[in-house]
Amino acid sequence: MLSPKPRAAFPSLPDGSARESGRRAAVEPRSFAPRDEAFERLPGAVSTPWPQAWASLDPAQLIHVPPAAANVQTPLDETLARKRALIVIPCLNEAVLIESVIARVLEDDGLVDPLVLVADGGSTDGSRQIVEAIAAHDPRVRLVDNPARLQSAGVNLAARLMGEGRPWLVRVDAHAEYPRDYISTLIEEARRTGAHSVVVAMETRGESAFQRAVAAAQNSRLGTGGAAHRVGREAGWVDHGHHALFRNDAFQAIGGYDESFSHNEDAELDLRLTHEGAKIWLTDRTRITYRPRKTPGALWKQYVSYGKGRARTVLKHYTPLKMRQALPLAVAPAVVGALAAPLYWPLAVPALFWAMVTLAYGAALGFRQRDAAVLMSGPAAMIMHLGWSLGFWLQLLAWAAKGGRAGSKAESRAGSRPVQTTA
Repeated sequence: MLSPKPRAAFPSLPDGSARESGRRAAVEPRSFAPRDEAFERLPGAVSTPWPQAWASLDPAQLIHVPPAAANVQTPLDETLARKRALIVIPCLNEAVLIESVIARVLEDDGLVDPLVLVADGGSTDGSRQIVEAIAAHDPRVRLVDNPARLQSAGVNLAARLMGEGRPWLVRVDAHAEYPRDYISTLIEEARRTGAHSVVVAMETRGESAFQRAVAAAQNSRLGTGGAAHRVGREAGWVDHGHHALFRNDAFQAIGGYDESFSHNEDAELDLRLTHEGAKIWLTDRTRITYRPRKTPGALWKQYVSYGKGRARTVLKHYTPLKMRQALPLAVAPAVVGALAAPLYWPLAVPALFWAMVTLAYGAALGFRQRDAAVLMSGPAAMIMHLGWSLGFWLQLLAWAAKGGRAGSKAESRAGSRPVQTTA
């Protein structure tokens, strides 16, 4: 579904278009002349040929330029300033991956004066110490406490603390892998299309047999129902995708993430963005690699939470489910019905039909990919379907038990600042 034609007056792009002005800042004049001499010789006029002129210098006395200042003009001219980004990495016990994720993000040669803010939710595995050690030597990296622990709260906090003067806000997840030019490509796409948000496709990859089975399910319609950012659809305007980049002014104008959401906060935000007329662009110029959960129990817990989050979004905005979401919603009732099959055998038919179709689809994926582990993508998908469905119904029943108040549209928005947009 395409994003609607903009209705709200979100702030315009800083340059008013996707074109760059091309202006350059004046280069500061420099000289190698001693301090007590007049500024009259050019560097090329040094009498001693290079490199002999430097032979007597002590390398320890040379000035080491911080990475943030390397190859960046100071002060930045207007064109470069429009490319500055705040990169937020929500983190909780990611000691194994956090250093490599930070390094990979900063390998992007197209970045201009980047700032990486790691919002830590109270890690106890050494993640904080790793980030602190990096920040001590690299001024482009900083650590901030995220007392609320949730990813949504961490991104909001970072945007409020350090977003000023940075037109772009980028969300990076610590458990994913990114191409080298990831962020600069996102910025280019946003400037080219005029999008308020740029989302990316996800390719799931696993290492263990179970992870490969989950990955096969999540990369197909079996596990995602055909979500555009999961099945590699071509670039275009969408109503939702995996969050990557926002125009900072649009993110702030919409109020950021709803911090009461532990899951599905991305889809809930996209609903508010599109309702206000913002445009969301799914790019095909870059994508991320996602690592799935390692055990059936972890996968089950994840999808129960996903189902609860989707239910909260529906209850907050009174939005109908899409067909790909409504079908798995029937799984939990079908399984409950099968439990009563000893009393009346036809009650088992819906659950048996679902199981047969899912297992057959998974077997077909395994034969197609010639991977024995992928033959188990059917059972992996069954965990995902049942967990999501059960989570949705549990949240719905909890809402009904409280008289239809908890999670309602009015209550969810209580305390949020109103969206204010300018022309």
